[in-house]
Amino acid sequence: MSAVFPVQPTLPRQGVAWRRILPWILIGVPIAVFAIWGLFDNARLFLVTLLNGLTLASLYFIVASGFTLVFGLMRNVNLAHGSLYLLGGYVGFIVAEKTGYWLLAIGAGFAVAALAGLLMQVLILRHMQNQDLRQTMVTIGLSVVVADLLIWIFTAQVHQMEAPEWLQGPIRGIPIINAYSAYRLSLLGMGIVIGVGLWLLLNRTRVGMMIRAGVDDRAMLAAAGVNVNLVFAITFALGAGLAGLGGVIGAVELSMVPGEDTRLLLASLIVVIVGGMGSVVGAALGAVILGLAETYGLAYAPTYSVVFTFVILVLVLAFRPRGLLGRAA
Repeated sequence: MSAVFPVQPTLPRQGVAWRRILPWILIGVPIAVFAIWGLFDNARLFLVTLLNGLTLASLYFIVASGFTLVFGLMRNVNLAHGSLYLLGGYVGFIVAEKTGYWLLAIGAGFAVAALAGLLMQVLILRHMQNQDLRQTMVTIGLSVVVADLLIWIFTAQVHQMEAPEWLQGPIRGIPIINAYSAYRLSLLGMGIVIGVGLWLLLNRTRVGMMIRAGVDDRAMLAAAGVNVNLVFAITFALGAGLAGLGGVIGAVELSMVPGEDTRLLLASLIVVIVGGMGSVVGAALGAVILGLAETYGLAYAPTYSVVFTFVILVLVLAFRPRGLLGRAA
């Protein structure tokens, strides 16, 4: 007598496809309706807000791309990432003020934040692999200490860098909107260059292959003769450096003031969660969604602007728990 095994019920293919399409419909239809209304109501306001959202998204992406490497890819919980942003911004401000060279300020902000991140990984986080709670508590403590040290050194005054001369002033002659800040528009190019470079590094180079292999199976990579600790240290330093780079870029538009570290850390968390853990393209998509939600919220419904961000976060977590482009850990 043959054994009878219960047949597991399966969802029809149409049901699975519909479940995948539903979140995009819930997000896309209101956006399309709002875009049509906005263009007919006040096209200039709508397009200026669109550019503001994309340029803010570019800054969010630059900072969050480093967070994607550290948290999304390496699974290291570094809640001091916002402090590295602030540290890079202050260092860049000092270098720009002393030398007058904006590009040198960017390099200095990246280097100092990368060095701080490297020390953090080698001295502390390396000894807490796969201990998320300990990493969380330690990095929260580090962020508080770094923030207090920066307030002690730079006081609580607002510091703001000037854009380089070749990016000062508006670009004129743009259809409908007439003029737009040259520096803000340049942020789009910076974000695209960094995003493409990071994607190529992770997907088309030997170093990127080792990083991804180390995350998936650390013991197997070590058995192959690769110094896993060195690979992870370099990756962490790169992620921290991108936070510092974002700090220098943001010091022109957003200024440097205590509290910006918390804001950028929260933005990075939302970008990684919405876009998907460990996905550079997902981080770019999440940054665009967050940037547009914030700017359009402030332009059209300032009282409820914060609500839009968390509505998007709830929808994504409800229908795509791993994020829009996330994959299984």
